[in-house]
Amino acid sequence: MTLTCPRPLHHIGIGVSDIEAAIKWYEEVMGYRVFTGPVLLTQETDTRGQLRNLFGPGFRKLKIAHLSTGGGCGLELFQSIDPPHERRTENAEYWKSGTFHFCVTDPDIEGLAAKIKANGGKQLSEIWDDRPPKNYRMVYCQDPFGTLIEIHTHSYEIVQGWR
Repeated sequence: MTLTCPRPLHHIGIGVSDIEAAIKWYEEVMGYRVFTGPVLLTQETDTRGQLRNLFGPGFRKLKIAHLSTGGGCGLELFQSIDPPHERRTENAEYWKSGTFHFCVTDPDIEGLAAKIKANGGKQLSEIWDDRPPKNYRMVYCQDPFGTLIEIHTHSYEIVQGWR
């Protein structure tokens, strides 16, 4: 058996209803920095047909922006304009395939959850002790655009017991 090297996470793409508001929210609440966009992409500007290849013949227009996070992983925001953006109907569609949430690490879990709530988001769960008796804690929140954000007080490797 050949071992495969773990591949770094490059970026996460999230659909939003208002890209300018989402950029502002992720800058102010999460501290992310925009480095590209928002840029309008249309069927007419898709001269190589890449977006039609991915999205199909119904694609006509969207806005996109790229933000940097604290760990080298990017955040790519999409606002579908035509066809129009549709928000998911449930807060936590864990039973459906695809991305369920993304997770950040912040030792001030109460502070970040409060900041999310103060800026139009929601706290969806209580703050839980994760892996008692260790002092690892976690909480689920939601941005104002419907994306679930899990927050842990410690890194993934520490919480999962790999270190």
